[in-house]
Amino acid sequence: MRILLTGATGFAAGHLAEALLAGGQVELVGISRRTQWPEELRHLAGRVDFRAGDVGDRNALEALLRDVQPAQIYHLAGYAHAGQSFREPDAAWAGNLSATRSLYEAVLRWGGKPRVLFVGSGLIYGDAESAAAAFDENHPLRPTSPYAASKAAADLASYQYMRSTGLDIVRARPFNHVGPRQSPDYAIPNFARQLVASERGGPPVIETGGLSSHRDLTDVRDVVRAYLLLMQHGRTGEAYNIGSGQTQSMQTVLDRLLALSTLRGVQVKQRPDLVRSTDTAAARADAGKLQRETGWSPSLTLDQTLADTLAYWRQRE
Repeated sequence: MRILLTGATGFAAGHLAEALLAGGQVELVGISRRTQWPEELRHLAGRVDFRAGDVGDRNALEALLRDVQPAQIYHLAGYAHAGQSFREPDAAWAGNLSATRSLYEAVLRWGGKPRVLFVGSGLIYGDAESAAAAFDENHPLRPTSPYAASKAAADLASYQYMRSTGLDIVRARPFNHVGPRQSPDYAIPNFARQLVASERGGPPVIETGGLSSHRDLTDVRDVVRAYLLLMQHGRTGEAYNIGSGQTQSMQTVLDRLLALSTLRGVQVKQRPDLVRSTDTAAARADAGKLQRETGWSPSLTLDQTLADTLAYWRQRE
């Protein structure tokens, strides 16, 4: 089976590529705006047919589709930074909504009938009414950043294209996913990298942003397993939350990382310039629909994820 993976050099996409290759006889083609695999994914070279390109280039993408003739498309390409999107709203809208529309228009012009998994975001729901509330797929969309708004628009466009053109599209709404190889632009790998630097003789200080927000955290390897199950069992046009159903404060996550470290007496210093007043205070997924229809449930504990993340930075730094 031929499979196209957009955004192939991204964090989740790298783990998804590994899972697809481990699952059986597939011909996997990956497209990315990068011109080569990043260092942490170089082991995929020769195993994935890598194509440099922009999903937003509709003509080039149509030519790629005609060449590859994929039976399945995992659409992970997009703009990924919620906080940074306030400074780059045009890039967020182009990378998320415009690129997604470009993909669907290219598929229509090609004329093939692939099954498409659109990967959106749980941030499209915005702020919860209370810390105990959980978002199901019928909750109103109230995005609080250009990133989340552009993801919400792409999610709705995915439904519209399915409804009006007959494209076979399933929508995934993953909440926060973490694990080895995630960029230190994000809080948890940033904490881990700083801890490893301190373990190796650096100052015993960890700089953070706000630590009061609560996040539904799932290991990226469990998230990509959900993607595989949705490609197989998801109903066309439907949306599915992916998350643990539990939230942890960033303070608790940092405390658990510190407990896994060899360091003691680390000073935690909060930097005002890293605190974002627009952060969603709490976000918890109701993933019951995914669990009922695919049998998915998380298999990796948060402590295992954090230990593996620390191990990755110890090996890398």
